[in-house]
Amino acid sequence: MTKDYYKILDIPEFSSAEEIKSAYRHLARKWHPDVAGNSPDIIARFKEINEAYEILSDNTRKANYDKARRFYSYAKTSKENKTNYKTTENPNKTSSGFHFRWEDIFSSKQKESSNVKPPKRGDDIYSDVEISVFEAINGTTKIINMLQTNICPKCSGRKFVNGSQCSHCKGKGETSTYKRFSVKIPAGIKDKSKIRVAEEGEKGLNGGRDGDLYLTIHIKEPKNYKTDGLNILKNIAITPSEAVLGGNVTVPTLRGNISLKISPNTKNGQKIRLSGCGIEQNNKFGDMIVTVEIQIPKNLTDEEISLYKRLQEISGENIRERLEW
Repeated sequence: MTKDYYKILDIPEFSSAEEIKSAYRHLARKWHPDVAGNSPDIIARFKEINEAYEILSDNTRKANYDKARRFYSYAKTSKENKTNYKTTENPNKTSSGFHFRWEDIFSSKQKESSNVKPPKRGDDIYSDVEISVFEAINGTTKIINMLQTNICPKCSGRKFVNGSQCSHCKGKGETSTYKRFSVKIPAGIKDKSKIRVAEEGEKGLNGGRDGDLYLTIHIKEPKNYKTDGLNILKNIAITPSEAVLGGNVTVPTLRGNISLKISPNTKNGQKIRLSGCGIEQNNKFGDMIVTVEIQIPKNLTDEEISLYKRLQEISGENIRERLEW
Protein backbone atom coordinates (compact mmCIF):
# COMPACT_ATOMS: atom_id res chain seq x y z
CA MET A 1 0.00 0.00 0.00
CA THR A 2 1.78 3.11 -1.21
CA LYS A 3 -0.23 5.99 0.31
CA ASP A 4 -1.91 6.67 3.65
CA TYR A 5 -4.56 9.24 2.84
CA TYR A 6 -5.33 9.85 6.51
CA LYS A 7 -1.71 10.86 7.12
CA ILE A 8 -1.75 13.05 4.04
CA LEU A 9 -4.74 15.00 5.44
CA ASP A 10 -3.31 14.75 8.99
CA ILE A 11 -6.50 13.30 10.49
CA PRO A 12 -7.43 10.19 12.52
CA GLU A 13 -8.85 7.16 10.72
CA PHE A 14 -12.33 7.56 12.20
CA SER A 15 -12.77 11.25 11.33
CA SER A 16 -16.24 12.45 10.37
CA ALA A 17 -17.13 13.73 6.89
CA GLU A 18 -17.11 17.30 8.24
CA GLU A 19 -13.66 16.80 9.79
CA ILE A 20 -12.34 15.39 6.52
CA LYS A 21 -13.71 18.38 4.59
CA SER A 22 -12.33 20.85 7.13
CA ALA A 23 -8.86 19.29 7.01
CA TYR A 24 -8.90 19.28 3.23
CA ARG A 25 -9.89 22.94 2.98
CA HIS A 26 -7.17 23.94 5.43
CA LEU A 27 -4.44 22.06 3.56
CA ALA A 28 -5.74 23.06 0.12
CA ARG A 29 -5.50 26.72 1.04
CA LYS A 30 -2.04 26.22 2.56
CA TRP A 31 -0.56 24.25 -0.34
CA HIS A 32 -2.36 25.87 -3.25
CA PRO A 33 0.24 26.83 -5.92
CA ASP A 34 -1.11 30.39 -5.96
CA VAL A 35 -0.19 30.66 -2.27
CA ALA A 36 2.72 28.30 -1.66
CA GLY A 37 4.40 28.64 -5.04
CA ASN A 38 4.51 26.46 -8.14
CA SER A 39 7.57 24.34 -7.56
CA PRO A 40 7.30 20.65 -8.57
CA ASP A 41 7.29 19.52 -4.93
CA ILE A 42 4.45 21.88 -3.98
CA ILE A 43 2.39 20.92 -7.03
CA ALA A 44 2.91 17.23 -6.23
CA ARG A 45 1.90 17.83 -2.61
CA PHE A 46 -1.21 19.74 -3.72
CA LYS A 47 -2.23 16.95 -6.09
CA GLU A 48 -1.71 14.39 -3.32
CA ILE A 49 -4.01 16.36 -0.98
CA ASN A 50 -6.73 16.48 -3.64
CA GLU A 51 -6.30 12.78 -4.39
CA ALA A 52 -6.73 11.97 -0.68
CA TYR A 53 -9.87 14.07 -0.47
CA GLU A 54 -11.34 12.49 -3.61
CA ILE A 55 -11.06 9.08 -1.97
CA LEU A 56 -12.07 9.93 1.60
CA SER A 57 -14.97 12.24 0.68
CA ASP A 58 -16.71 9.49 -1.32
CA ASN A 59 -18.45 7.00 1.00
CA THR A 60 -18.08 4.02 -1.34
CA ARG A 61 -14.45 4.66 -2.26
CA LYS A 62 -13.60 5.41 1.37
CA ALA A 63 -15.14 2.12 2.53
CA ASN A 64 -13.12 0.17 -0.04
CA TYR A 65 -9.98 2.04 0.90
CA ASP A 66 -10.50 1.39 4.62
CA LYS A 67 -10.93 -2.35 3.99
CA ALA A 68 -7.78 -2.52 1.89
CA ARG A 69 -5.89 -0.42 4.44
CA ARG A 70 -6.85 -2.73 7.31
CA PHE A 71 -5.98 -5.83 5.23
CA TYR A 72 -2.60 -4.39 4.35
CA SER A 73 -1.92 -3.55 8.00
CA TYR A 74 -2.85 -7.10 9.06
CA ALA A 75 -0.70 -8.71 6.35
CA LYS A 76 2.25 -6.50 7.23
CA THR A 77 1.96 -7.33 10.94
CA SER A 78 1.76 -11.06 10.24
CA LYS A 79 4.85 -10.88 8.11
CA GLU A 80 6.86 -8.99 10.71
CA ASN A 81 5.91 -11.51 13.43
CA LYS A 82 7.56 -14.33 11.52
CA THR A 83 11.06 -13.28 12.52
CA ASN A 84 12.71 -16.54 11.41
CA TYR A 85 11.47 -16.17 7.89
CA LYS A 86 13.80 -14.44 5.46
CA THR A 87 12.98 -13.55 1.90
CA THR A 88 14.36 -11.48 -0.91
CA GLU A 89 11.07 -11.48 -2.73
CA ASN A 90 8.87 -8.48 -3.48
CA PRO A 91 8.06 -6.67 -0.17
CA ASN A 92 4.41 -6.60 -1.11
CA LYS A 93 4.29 -10.40 -1.02
CA THR A 94 3.15 -11.90 2.31
CA SER A 95 4.42 -15.09 3.96
CA SER A 96 1.53 -17.01 2.49
CA GLY A 97 2.74 -16.25 -1.00
CA PHE A 98 -0.11 -13.84 -1.70
CA HIS A 99 1.02 -10.89 -3.83
CA PHE A 100 -0.79 -7.77 -2.57
CA ARG A 101 -0.92 -4.37 -4.24
CA TRP A 102 -3.34 -1.69 -3.01
CA GLU A 103 -3.56 -0.17 -6.49
CA ASP A 104 -4.88 -3.43 -7.95
CA ILE A 105 -7.54 -3.91 -5.25
CA PHE A 106 -8.71 -0.33 -5.22
CA SER A 107 -8.79 0.03 -9.00
CA SER A 108 -10.94 -3.08 -9.30
CA LYS A 109 -13.25 -1.93 -6.51
CA GLN A 110 -13.47 1.51 -8.06
CA LYS A 111 -14.48 0.06 -11.40
CA GLU A 112 -17.24 -1.91 -9.70
CA SER A 113 -18.60 1.04 -7.75
CA SER A 114 -17.88 4.04 -10.02
CA ASN A 115 -21.32 3.85 -11.58
CA VAL A 116 -23.21 3.15 -8.36
CA LYS A 117 -23.15 6.49 -6.55
CA PRO A 118 -26.13 7.27 -4.33
CA PRO A 119 -28.43 10.13 -5.39
CA LYS A 120 -27.96 13.41 -3.55
CA ARG A 121 -30.68 16.05 -3.20
CA GLY A 122 -29.78 19.59 -4.21
CA ASP A 123 -29.54 22.35 -1.60
CA ASP A 124 -32.44 24.75 -1.01
CA ILE A 125 -32.10 28.43 -1.94
CA TYR A 126 -33.52 31.27 0.16
CA SER A 127 -34.26 34.77 -1.13
CA ASP A 128 -36.45 37.84 -0.50
CA VAL A 129 -39.11 39.54 -2.63
CA GLU A 130 -40.49 43.04 -2.00
CA ILE A 131 -44.04 43.89 -3.07
CA SER A 132 -46.35 46.86 -2.58
CA VAL A 133 -49.42 46.93 -0.37
CA PHE A 134 -51.68 46.83 -3.41
CA GLU A 135 -49.85 43.81 -4.83
CA ALA A 136 -50.23 42.05 -1.48
CA ILE A 137 -53.97 42.72 -1.42
CA ASN A 138 -54.76 41.94 -5.05
CA GLY A 139 -52.04 39.40 -5.81
CA THR A 140 -49.39 39.73 -8.49
CA THR A 141 -46.77 37.87 -10.52
CA LYS A 142 -43.09 38.65 -10.00
CA ILE A 143 -40.20 37.87 -12.33
CA ILE A 144 -37.35 36.35 -10.32
CA ASN A 145 -33.78 36.52 -11.64
CA MET A 146 -32.06 33.97 -9.40
CA LEU A 147 -28.36 33.11 -9.25
CA GLN A 148 -28.09 29.34 -8.84
CA THR A 149 -24.81 27.75 -7.76
CA ASN A 150 -24.38 24.06 -8.50
CA ILE A 151 -21.63 21.49 -8.06
CA CYS A 152 -19.47 21.28 -11.14
CA PRO A 153 -20.75 18.37 -13.27
CA LYS A 154 -17.27 17.55 -14.56
CA CYS A 155 -15.24 17.31 -11.35
CA SER A 156 -18.19 16.71 -8.96
CA GLY A 157 -17.00 19.53 -6.74
CA ARG A 158 -13.48 18.19 -6.25
CA LYS A 159 -11.88 21.02 -8.29
CA PHE A 160 -9.39 18.67 -9.95
CA VAL A 161 -9.66 15.96 -12.58
CA ASN A 162 -6.84 13.43 -12.87
CA GLY A 163 -4.60 15.66 -10.78
CA SER A 164 -5.13 18.75 -12.96
CA GLN A 165 -7.35 21.76 -12.37
CA CYS A 166 -10.87 21.23 -13.70
CA SER A 167 -11.23 23.10 -16.98
CA HIS A 168 -15.00 23.44 -16.67
CA CYS A 169 -15.18 25.29 -13.33
CA LYS A 170 -11.59 26.65 -13.34
CA GLY A 171 -10.83 24.90 -10.06
CA LYS A 172 -13.80 26.37 -8.14
CA GLY A 173 -15.68 23.10 -7.76
CA GLU A 174 -18.97 24.78 -8.66
CA THR A 175 -20.66 26.74 -11.42
CA SER A 176 -23.11 29.66 -11.20
CA THR A 177 -25.81 30.62 -13.67
CA TYR A 178 -28.76 33.06 -13.64
CA LYS A 179 -32.24 31.73 -14.22
CA ARG A 180 -35.37 33.83 -14.81
CA PHE A 181 -38.81 32.54 -13.93
CA SER A 182 -42.14 33.93 -12.77
CA VAL A 183 -43.63 33.42 -9.31
CA LYS A 184 -47.31 33.99 -8.53
CA ILE A 185 -47.95 35.96 -5.31
CA PRO A 186 -51.45 35.09 -4.02
CA ALA A 187 -53.91 37.83 -3.02
CA GLY A 188 -54.10 38.60 0.68
CA ILE A 189 -50.57 37.44 1.50
CA LYS A 190 -49.15 38.66 4.81
CA ASP A 191 -45.81 40.34 5.50
CA LYS A 192 -42.92 37.89 6.16
CA SER A 193 -44.88 35.02 4.59
CA LYS A 194 -42.86 32.39 2.74
CA ILE A 195 -43.56 30.90 -0.67
CA ARG A 196 -42.03 27.56 -1.69
CA VAL A 197 -41.18 27.04 -5.34
CA ALA A 198 -40.56 23.34 -5.81
CA GLU A 199 -37.30 22.18 -7.44
CA GLU A 200 -36.01 25.65 -8.29
CA GLY A 201 -33.07 25.35 -5.90
CA GLU A 202 -29.65 23.86 -6.62
CA LYS A 203 -29.38 20.83 -8.86
CA GLY A 204 -29.33 17.33 -7.41
CA LEU A 205 -26.53 14.86 -8.10
CA ASN A 206 -26.62 11.32 -9.44
CA GLY A 207 -30.33 11.56 -10.19
CA GLY A 208 -31.15 13.21 -6.87
CA ARG A 209 -34.06 15.63 -6.61
CA ASP A 210 -33.37 19.35 -7.13
CA GLY A 211 -33.61 21.58 -4.07
CA ASP A 212 -36.46 24.06 -3.50
CA LEU A 213 -36.56 27.86 -3.60
CA TYR A 214 -38.03 29.66 -0.57
CA LEU A 215 -39.08 33.30 -1.02
CA THR A 216 -39.77 35.55 1.98
CA ILE A 217 -42.33 38.24 1.12
CA HIS A 218 -41.73 41.79 2.37
CA ILE A 219 -44.66 44.22 2.03
CA LYS A 220 -43.42 47.78 1.57
CA GLU A 221 -45.63 50.56 2.95
CA PRO A 222 -45.88 53.66 0.72
CA LYS A 223 -44.04 56.78 1.93
CA ASN A 224 -46.99 59.17 1.89
CA TYR A 225 -49.62 57.05 3.59
CA LYS A 226 -50.24 53.86 5.54
CA THR A 227 -52.80 51.12 5.24
CA ASP A 228 -55.15 49.45 7.69
CA GLY A 229 -56.83 46.55 5.95
CA LEU A 230 -58.60 48.12 2.97
CA ASN A 231 -58.45 51.61 4.53
CA ILE A 232 -55.82 54.17 3.62
CA LEU A 233 -54.52 56.48 6.35
CA LYS A 234 -53.18 59.83 5.15
CA ASN A 235 -52.12 63.12 6.76
CA ILE A 236 -53.11 66.45 5.15
CA ALA A 237 -51.54 69.78 6.08
CA ILE A 238 -53.70 72.93 6.36
CA THR A 239 -52.84 76.50 7.34
CA PRO A 240 -54.04 78.21 10.53
CA SER A 241 -56.39 80.40 8.51
CA GLU A 242 -57.91 77.32 6.79
CA ALA A 243 -58.38 75.72 10.20
CA VAL A 244 -60.22 78.83 11.51
CA LEU A 245 -62.16 79.87 8.44
CA GLY A 246 -62.61 76.54 6.69
CA GLY A 247 -62.07 75.94 2.98
CA ASN A 248 -61.40 73.28 0.39
CA VAL A 249 -58.12 71.38 -0.15
CA THR A 250 -57.20 68.93 -2.92
CA VAL A 251 -56.48 65.37 -1.79
CA PRO A 252 -54.98 62.68 -4.12
CA THR A 253 -56.70 59.28 -3.95
CA LEU A 254 -56.39 56.01 -5.85
CA ARG A 255 -59.20 57.16 -8.12
CA GLY A 256 -57.90 60.66 -8.78
CA ASN A 257 -57.89 63.98 -6.92
CA ILE A 258 -60.91 65.04 -4.91
CA SER A 259 -61.83 68.29 -3.15
CA LEU A 260 -61.98 67.88 0.64
CA LYS A 261 -64.09 70.37 2.58
CA ILE A 262 -62.49 71.74 5.73
CA SER A 263 -65.09 72.95 8.21
CA PRO A 264 -64.51 76.20 10.17
CA ASN A 265 -62.75 75.76 13.53
CA THR A 266 -61.16 72.46 12.51
CA LYS A 267 -58.80 71.19 15.20
CA ASN A 268 -55.29 69.79 14.76
CA GLY A 269 -55.41 65.96 14.56
CA GLN A 270 -59.06 65.92 13.56
CA LYS A 271 -59.94 62.96 11.31
CA ILE A 272 -62.12 63.10 8.21
CA ARG A 273 -63.38 59.93 6.50
CA LEU A 274 -63.65 59.77 2.71
CA SER A 275 -65.98 56.86 2.04
CA GLY A 276 -65.02 54.44 -0.74
CA CYS A 277 -61.68 56.09 -1.46
CA GLY A 278 -59.56 53.26 -0.03
CA ILE A 279 -58.34 49.97 -1.51
CA GLU A 280 -60.57 47.78 -3.66
CA GLN A 281 -60.64 44.01 -3.17
CA ASN A 282 -63.26 41.53 -4.38
CA ASN A 283 -65.65 44.40 -5.22
CA LYS A 284 -65.25 45.83 -1.72
CA PHE A 285 -63.91 49.33 -1.16
CA GLY A 286 -62.15 50.66 1.90
CA ASP A 287 -62.16 54.30 3.03
CA MET A 288 -59.51 56.98 3.15
CA ILE A 289 -59.13 58.43 6.64
CA VAL A 290 -57.53 61.88 6.53
CA THR A 291 -55.83 63.33 9.61
CA VAL A 292 -55.59 67.12 9.61
CA GLU A 293 -52.26 68.72 10.59
CA ILE A 294 -52.26 72.49 11.17
CA GLN A 295 -48.90 73.83 9.99
CA ILE A 296 -47.49 77.35 9.97
CA PRO A 297 -45.92 78.32 6.64
CA LYS A 298 -42.12 78.42 6.80
CA ASN A 299 -41.60 81.70 4.92
CA LEU A 300 -44.00 84.30 6.33
CA THR A 301 -43.98 87.76 4.80
CA ASP A 302 -43.67 90.91 6.89
CA GLU A 303 -47.31 91.64 6.21
CA GLU A 304 -48.37 88.19 7.45
CA ILE A 305 -46.31 88.59 10.62
CA SER A 306 -47.87 92.03 11.16
CA LEU A 307 -51.34 90.54 10.82
CA TYR A 308 -50.49 87.81 13.34
CA LYS A 309 -49.37 90.51 15.80
CA ARG A 310 -52.59 92.42 15.25
CA LEU A 311 -54.56 89.17 15.77
CA GLN A 312 -52.71 88.60 19.03
CA GLU A 313 -53.61 92.11 20.22
CA ILE A 314 -57.30 91.80 19.53
CA SER A 315 -57.66 88.18 20.68
CA GLY A 316 -60.02 88.12 23.67
CA GLU A 317 -59.78 84.45 24.69
CA ASN A 318 -57.16 82.92 26.94
CA ILE A 319 -56.89 79.36 25.66
CA ARG A 320 -54.71 78.35 28.65
CA GLU A 321 -56.95 79.62 31.46
CA ARG A 322 -58.06 76.08 32.30
CA LEU A 323 -54.50 74.75 32.40
CA GLU A 324 -53.92 72.82 35.64
CA TRP A 325 -51.06 70.94 37.30
